[in-house]
Amino acid sequence: MPRPRVSALIAAGGQGLRLGAPEPKQFLVLGAQTILEHSIERLLVHPGVDEVVVAVPADRVHGVAARCRERGWHRVTCVEGGARRQDSVAAAFAAAKTDAEVVVIHDAARPFVLASLIEATIEAAMTHGAAIAAVPVRDTVKQAGGDRTAPSRPVAGTLPREDIFLAQTPQAFRREVLARALASGHGPDVTDEAMLVEAQGQAVFLVPGEATNVKITTQDDLEWARHHVARTGTMRVGTGYDLHRLVEGRPLILGGVHIPFDRGLDGHSDADIVCHAVTDAVLGAAAAGDIGRLFPDTDPQWTGADSVRLLEAAVVHLHQCGFHVSNVDVTVIAQRPKLLPYLEAMRGRLASALQVPIASVSIKGKTNEQVDSMGRGESMACHAVAMVVS
Repeated sequence: MPRPRVSALIAAGGQGLRLGAPEPKQFLVLGAQTILEHSIERLLVHPGVDEVVVAVPADRVHGVAARCRERGWHRVTCVEGGARRQDSVAAAFAAAKTDAEVVVIHDAARPFVLASLIEATIEAAMTHGAAIAAVPVRDTVKQAGGDRTAPSRPVAGTLPREDIFLAQTPQAFRREVLARALASGHGPDVTDEAMLVEAQGQAVFLVPGEATNVKITTQDDLEWARHHVARTGTMRVGTGYDLHRLVEGRPLILGGVHIPFDRGLDGHSDADIVCHAVTDAVLGAAAAGDIGRLFPDTDPQWTGADSVRLLEAAVVHLHQCGFHVSNVDVTVIAQRPKLLPYLEAMRGRLASALQVPIASVSIKGKTNEQVDSMGRGESMACHAVAMVVS
């Protein structure tokens, strides 16, 4: 069966008042990025998700969109959300592409969703039309009677816990199923889109959720999340190196930037030593192979290839290994030409390919003091160091 087109919607328009923080909880920092950014990244790097639409408060749309562009998240669209979750979901759905077969809805406050759970809900939605992640309760469940406002209430009954599940996100629906539900209107007691779908007579199927797929609602949740990131996050370092001869009749491309010069670097692809060294550093940090194994020079499809595209593909491979780039530091060794005028453009191209802020990319140009083939202007080389985190 061909892979369905999937749009992912993130409801992030609320204020998160129960947490008691000075700003909405989705914008609180968790490790190296905000809670919202964690959630966006989990969906964006999933190979089955084609686009992510995020609904945020009106005063945050510009900032979140700029941050996504800075990180190279070009498949993310930011829209203005509403006061209620259902309003934010409706706004995001209206902005999503209409050719999607499945729509996944996720809470911004669940930053630890696993790729396997996203995949399971998508597959279940394709099969059944509607599916939600949910976890079974472990404790005995009592139903309360009496006055809901009373400080203590009598037990009205004991519910069979085998049939009680706690709903999580992601929730996934065939697009036409969700469209009908949203068109039916939002009642005041609707807490998720599955309730709307159920009201339409559509069966919603349960997919086993994950205990770590917590929703950050209280201060205790936030403290747990911060400890979880500190305990489970891993930092790893990789190095990369590349050298090519300078020859006539080739363009000089470094870090994805064309640099005016009378010669260029000789190689099977465009011979961009900066991208090649960074690619090896990133892959090496995750023990995920090297550029030669992913893109062998014996394969004619890589003849003259744009090395920025190869780096982007390596970053996708890195994400699938459970890592993302924290920062890179690059040293280019070239006697001529002077690289200073081109360094900022090179940083920008690398930052976009690596999906990091430009501040996380350092590039330095050095001469070889007229020593060796590099010093004689016969070749250029590049060293790169990359840090990746899980």
